[in-house]
Amino acid sequence: MVVDESGGTDETVDRLFHALADATRRDILRRCVRDELSVSRLAAAYPMSFAAVQKHVRVLERAGLVTKERRGREQLVRTDPDAVGRARQALDELESAWRARVDRMSGLLAEDTGRPAPSAGPDTDPDTAKGPDR
Repeated sequence: MVVDESGGTDETVDRLFHALADATRRDILRRCVRDELSVSRLAAAYPMSFAAVQKHVRVLERAGLVTKERRGREQLVRTDPDAVGRARQALDELESAWRARVDRMSGLLAEDTGRPAPSAGPDTDPDTAKGPDR
């Protein structure tokens, strides 16, 4: 098991991105950011069974993206904004690692050709940077 710099494990990050990979679950997150919603109210918004919506909510809850609170007979679902921040942090860490790799490769290529290496950092000038998407 690998622990990342933020203290999360690969398993935790995998659950997070698995949950975010589904359009219905992302929509549930968006709806629950605006307001706490009951599972039954969420289910009414989708062309699927109540049980299917419950499963989506369970996946989001296991990933830590939502919390459920029982109030009377209803289960209210609320998005946890800190969990969304953890997803952003995981992506930022991946971006940083890849930018460092690109910078190292550029440095090696520059040594080979004798030219200065372009930076892959966020300050890269798009008019002078070379790459497949620029």
